[in-house]
Amino acid sequence: MALSMIDLFAGCGGMTSGFVAAGGYHPVLAVEWDLHAAATYAANFGEDHVRWADIADIPDADIPAADVIIGGPPCQGFSNLGARDVDDPRNQLWKQYLRFVRHARPAAFVIENVDRFLTSAEFGLLRAEARPGGLLDGYDLTPGLLLAADFGVPQRRKRAFVIGSRVGAIPLPAPTHPRDRWHGVRSVLAGLPEKPVSTSLPDSTVELFGRRVPGRFKSPDLHLGRNPTALSLQRYRHIPPGGGRFDLPDHLLPRCWRDKKTGTTDVMGRMRWDEPSLTIRTEFYKPEKGQYLHPGHRVDRPITHLEAARLQTFPDPYEWCGTKIQVAKQIGNAVPPMLAEAIAHHVRAHLRGGRPTTPPCRLCST
Repeated sequence: MALSMIDLFAGCGGMTSGFVAAGGYHPVLAVEWDLHAAATYAANFGEDHVRWADIADIPDADIPAADVIIGGPPCQGFSNLGARDVDDPRNQLWKQYLRFVRHARPAAFVIENVDRFLTSAEFGLLRAEARPGGLLDGYDLTPGLLLAADFGVPQRRKRAFVIGSRVGAIPLPAPTHPRDRWHGVRSVLAGLPEKPVSTSLPDSTVELFGRRVPGRFKSPDLHLGRNPTALSLQRYRHIPPGGGRFDLPDHLLPRCWRDKKTGTTDVMGRMRWDEPSLTIRTEFYKPEKGQYLHPGHRVDRPITHLEAARLQTFPDPYEWCGTKIQVAKQIGNAVPPMLAEAIAHHVRAHLRGGRPTTPPCRLCST
């Protein structure tokens, strides 16, 4: 019998994608406040169990029982890119997560967040709730960091995870791909056209939640180019594989980079074919934001939306809703489905009293 599952702060469905791919899970509720992300989720998993709403507006009476809860409360306040403000209202949304745990009473739950979460004041409060009398009384918590590349994802994305269980402690899953078996970006980018044929998504819409939204877009629709300036193209041409802004000659450096001799080492970076990418963020289409130049020799452009989705290990049949910027945000914010799948296999085995097994890797044969 399938395990019932709730996905909170579901985004475009990266975690649900991995749990469903693992088999043995059935989503009964997903909550997401962003219309276009909720539409992408609904396009792939059905609209009937999706609530497009602020999680705080979901009444207790509408929270169903579930075997497993998954999700990652917004994490910008803990991120290295943010101010790490414990009073940031986004950092209080973990309390809503706990409200759902209290009412759904899952056998296990999984929280995902940025790595700095484990050293935050909010995490200390979370652990305190697992003490007698707390909201998580009866749950054993196992926190730790997981590197996506260790689970077959061609990306060095490190995130914090907390597995809670009231049927005995569940450790975090062990890596399935040691460093000598990491997948490089070649495993998902090879074979795609080097020159995208369009810079725009098709002019189409779909009705979801009673609203018209851009979509549904297929994988080929996401192979989008940009129109860089002549100056940007000059900069791109100077960057070797694995290089970055420090490879630019002085006359091509903006003043802010010329005056900043250290730090931001991945800015204007070019990927290497046979190594994982760095973390795919929400503005992967801007080389000024990170190591997002295509790894190919003389392929002087940033990666496309499709290439970013593949680096996140979304399957090609996945469908997307939203504008270019909205879809990029969905891709960058998602948990890589292959990482979620490994966690799903691991949790399911513990809940069913079996021995955890290594999930099949769909990239190992490519």
